[in-house]
Amino acid sequence: MKTKTVTKSTKWVLPIIIFSQFGCTSLWFAGNSVIDDLIASFNLSSDSLGYISSSVQFGFIIGTLIFAILTLSDRFSPSKVFFICAVLGGVFNLGILYANNTFSTLLLFRFLTGFCLAGIYPVGMKIAADHFEKGLGKSLSFLVGALVLGKAFPHFLKSFGVGFNWEIVIWSTSFLAFLGGLLILVFVPNGPYQNLAKKFDVSKIFKVFNNKTFKSAAFGYFGHMWELYAFWTFVPIFISAYSQLHNTPLNISLLSFIILASGTISCVLGGFISKTYGTKKTAVLSLTISGLCCLLSPIFFLIDSNIIFIAFLIIWGMVVIADSPLFSTLVAQNSDSQSKGTALTIVNCIGFAITIVSIQLLNFLITDNSNVQFVFLILALGPIIGLIYLKKS
Repeated sequence: MKTKTVTKSTKWVLPIIIFSQFGCTSLWFAGNSVIDDLIASFNLSSDSLGYISSSVQFGFIIGTLIFAILTLSDRFSPSKVFFICAVLGGVFNLGILYANNTFSTLLLFRFLTGFCLAGIYPVGMKIAADHFEKGLGKSLSFLVGALVLGKAFPHFLKSFGVGFNWEIVIWSTSFLAFLGGLLILVFVPNGPYQNLAKKFDVSKIFKVFNNKTFKSAAFGYFGHMWELYAFWTFVPIFISAYSQLHNTPLNISLLSFIILASGTISCVLGGFISKTYGTKKTAVLSLTISGLCCLLSPIFFLIDSNIIFIAFLIIWGMVVIADSPLFSTLVAQNSDSQSKGTALTIVNCIGFAITIVSIQLLNFLITDNSNVQFVFLILALGPIIGLIYLKKS
């Protein structure tokens, strides 16, 4: 009878987690998607994109660090943690609508939103790991695919045109976060493979890195993260510069959505491919191709063909994220049952700290549109270092 209950629960758990992850992570790039409107409404400088994006990352880093130190997702019901963070994240996201916002208050609201996302993204993976011991790689592939779609969704809303009220983007993403959190709380119980830690143990943060295979997967993930968020953040700038160079009108918001959202397909495909060729081999292949895309980006930028340029970015958008759920799977599989939540959280914390460096580096290097085609070359360092560590295990 117990087995029957678990099977019935599992049938609906993954779709609910997927939708909730999509809804809640739509908060992530809500500010990025309306950056031009924020610049106009609050009299911001033209380089605000990098700072606003990094403030979310910084909030996420501080959040994951605190979650990891307190081992929250290993000691308390992850569904309740997810719900609380989803509600608070939605509220802080609405702070963007405050009429008297300054650059500082906007950064604060984005920081707090990022802090709450620390209880959504890695905790969502922990919930999935508690429910799916077998086929975890495929489950996390669907989950990260939802994350990608959620981050791309604000760009889709914004793509409706200049007449579209930018405030609707903020209201819509907050509503999705509220709904996602509620669905997790009501319909996703503690998983059958959950093993809550009985006490607070901060040493778990360091002990997980004693495992050589875990360390290899973690550093592969760190290299992947050096590239990922910088690429996502500056894709609209890259497209805009291409449009100006070749004097061709492009719907930047719609193309940004398509490029980011293409990663949803590759995450799912990667999950299925990994079942045949192995999780690590599939991750290595994805990281290798995305590194090559970094190196080839100046060439494709100069090609005067919209179709070739956009196709290249879509392929890059697919491979740049396809390895993310695979690295998370390797991290979870090489952690003991009472440390999975902490392991996933601390790896996320370090990975997102790395994204701030790469985002700010590109923000500094992009002084004007004359050098945009070359700045993505620096992102190749991440895949190269990640591949070196992956070959060590």
